[in-house]
Amino acid sequence: MGMPSMPELLIILAIVVLLFGAKKIPDLAKGIGKGIKDFKQAVKEDDEKEEKKEIASKEGTPAETKIEEKKPEEKKNDIV
Repeated sequence: MGMPSMPELLIILAIVVLLFGAKKIPDLAKGIGKGIKDFKQAVKEDDEKEEKKEIASKEGTPAETKIEEKKPEEKKNDIV
């Protein structure tokens, strides 16, 4: 089976119009478009967050070791 031909697409379109009505079709398309836009935006935000974490981890590695080195000293001071 290949792609539907033009008469088949027109029949499908006619059935959709009968089921949903001519007024509802633009609302449905608008809702689908908004959903796709929101999905793309969420994916983009997640990618940006991951990139920031990667950059911070690459730059923060020496700082993290310094913090870890200071923690045992703080514990010694708390005990004394």
